[in-house]
Amino acid sequence: MFSMPAAAKPLNARVDAAFERVPGHLDTATAGLPPRATIAAMRAALEEWAAGRLDVAVCDADVARCRAAFATLTGVPPDSVAIGAQVSVFASVVAGSLPAGARVLCAEGDFTSVLWPFVVQADRGVTVRSVPLEEIPAAIDATTDLVAVSSVMSADGRVADLDALAAAAAHHGARVFLDVTHGCGWQELAGSRFDHVVAAAYKWLLSPRGVALWSVRPDALEELVPQAAGWYAGEQPWESCYGAPLRLAAGARQLDLSPAWLCWTGAAPALELLAEIGPAAVGAHNLALASRLRTGLGQPDPGRPSAIVVTERPDATARLAAAGVRASVRAGQVRLSCHLTTTTADVDRALEALA
Repeated sequence: MFSMPAAAKPLNARVDAAFERVPGHLDTATAGLPPRATIAAMRAALEEWAAGRLDVAVCDADVARCRAAFATLTGVPPDSVAIGAQVSVFASVVAGSLPAGARVLCAEGDFTSVLWPFVVQADRGVTVRSVPLEEIPAAIDATTDLVAVSSVMSADGRVADLDALAAAAAHHGARVFLDVTHGCGWQELAGSRFDHVVAAAYKWLLSPRGVALWSVRPDALEELVPQAAGWYAGEQPWESCYGAPLRLAAGARQLDLSPAWLCWTGAAPALELLAEIGPAAVGAHNLALASRLRTGLGQPDPGRPSAIVVTERPDATARLAAAGVRASVRAGQVRLSCHLTTTTADVDRALEALA
């Protein structure tokens, strides 16, 4: 029978200290469980707000903490990171900045927040071509201006070949817009290889919904029009929040959207916890449990392991619900996801329900 490696034991003890366990939760791919520090930070901020003492300087510091932690998790410089609320807004800025007639390559069945911002540019002659995820690197050619793709597919957990993607894009001079929403936190990422790396933080980054981050390489930043620029995109936001002329920040902060403060207060300790533990340790934990789940379901391990496991058993939803297992249904399949808060007991409960 599978057992967790010895190296995971200190991690398990740390997770026990950091989180309130929720038995049977195998649904991080829908919404991650917050660490205790996130809950405490948001409760404290709510109390300050209720008492009329909300300190926006503290909130700004929380945004900076999130920016730095995301940079650590994705392997990029902190000053290359912009902040916002949704991936689709980031994608829309990139799509709207493409030249007329640009050609975009996407993966079939990818999440619509990655696809639709480019599809709606059709009236400017922007064309979107979709191929299976596994064929993305081979499909990049001299006519490709941008590749927009997820590092891990939301619907079924398939993992993109990031090495091949980076090499093919560099060879043909194509830009890459990489959505790491379902990989950041457990997937080791060399984000500096890609022009745009974006993530919504409410899933694997265990943060409140309304937090999203975007790293941009300097040469790619030069091609963007900050169409969603507001007061927070200024070099000195609190000194330039009225009137013209335009006074945007010099780097990626010119793409910042005004933060929903309490969300970022909650996100800061969650992102820092993940950055401190590190994607290698988190990934080893997640993938070991996902492998246990696949083995129990009689599924082979995929070529590129994923923390998401899907099953098409027709009665799976009802069986799991009856057993107190939280999962989700996407694209007609039951989707189970393993993260830091998942235990072998959670996996075994799911397997028993599906046996």
